[in-house]
Amino acid sequence: MTDTTHQSARMLAGRCLCGAVHYAVTDAFRYAANCHCTDCRRTTGSAFKPFAGIEREQFAVTEGADQLRFYGDDNAHDARCGRCASFLYSVVRDGAYVHVALGSLADEPTIRPSEHIFVGSKAPWFTITDDLPQYWAHVADGPPINR
Repeated sequence: MTDTTHQSARMLAGRCLCGAVHYAVTDAFRYAANCHCTDCRRTTGSAFKPFAGIEREQFAVTEGADQLRFYGDDNAHDARCGRCASFLYSVVRDGAYVHVALGSLADEPTIRPSEHIFVGSKAPWFTITDDLPQYWAHVADGPPINR
């Protein structure tokens, strides 16, 4: 049996602010969330990181790979442009998945964040105003705290 899951999915383009790094990703994300953990807040310089997760083989840097700068190791790192410092993606789950920073996409994905995670460490100055489920930590760690 042939896996046709990604064969007909459209490709999305993304890039950094200065245009030195470009990537392509299949529009077949498995999940999307807004992460409020301290690390994601520091990485983005924002109240949370909106991201979408996909298998690593569905993501490719198409231009400027030599410009990338990494924080972490081969199987768990954040990637930024070495010129403009735009945050582009994270490699997670023992290297199996990529979390694409949704703000770095040039094209609109079909997925939208479906929950807020790590609200237990969210910025105290930020108020979540939507109705998405809120989890104290990871989704797998327990039921939403706002339901």
